[in-house]
Amino acid sequence: MESMKPLIVANWKMNPQTLAEAKQLFNSVKKRLKNIKNVEIVICPPFVYIPTFQHSNPEPEPSVRYGASIPTIKLGAQNCFWENSGPFTGEISPLMLKNFGCQYVILGHSERERCFGETDEMTNKKVKAALSAKLKPILCIGETKKVKKKKEIFKILKKQLRAGLKGIENWKLEIENLIIAYEPVWAVGTGNPCQTKGAKISLFMIRKIISQLFNHPALSKKIKIIYGGSVNSKIARDYIKAGFDGLLIGGASLNPQEFIKIVKEISKAQ
Repeated sequence: MESMKPLIVANWKMNPQTLAEAKQLFNSVKKRLKNIKNVEIVICPPFVYIPTFQHSNPEPEPSVRYGASIPTIKLGAQNCFWENSGPFTGEISPLMLKNFGCQYVILGHSERERCFGETDEMTNKKVKAALSAKLKPILCIGETKKVKKKKEIFKILKKQLRAGLKGIENWKLEIENLIIAYEPVWAVGTGNPCQTKGAKISLFMIRKIISQLFNHPALSKKIKIIYGGSVNSKIARDYIKAGFDGLLIGGASLNPQEFIKIVKEISKAQ
């Protein structure tokens, strides 16, 4: 079942700089991973490249979907707004993303907070809007170096999850589309990933918090929780062995050889 496949998400951030480079990167990955069936691969490029990749990697039409070749790579976005339309200059709505073939959207990334002042409350509105549009939100949470030193990781993760998931009561319909990305802020873009032992403890905390928030112990096992933060091909498999359901890859996803190695390492572990 697809839901049991590890989820590998590539976050290209504000890269690369030209459409030609973006096509080359996308096609290199697509070509080398076309035979990978036991890993779900999602690429989240900048908004301006999404239409190009939609047409180069189309979903089968509903009438021919039975027995059709399912695209190797699925499309995601790096952000969205919480309204479907309106006077919001510069924003992109969940429905726009859906109509351009996106299935996933990254929300609450620490860079959105650090650079643009986004709050947990804003992220919550985006999560609910994405779920309403039948997108799969990837909700990012994680502690700063300061929080880590104070040993208040559980406290901040609970705060982030409580705020990010506020008002999502209809979990029977929506929870299967929700992904939690544990990304320690101090590890993002530093080349210094969270050690597997520490990440595993945080994974346990997250599942415990979700169980408490929804008062439903079995529910926490149904939500995919993935790890992100300076992942490379040498350590990628360790996080899956630790219990994570996938990975959110930043810088390494811009190196096709490295990203392909990561996916293949996860594939071999299945």
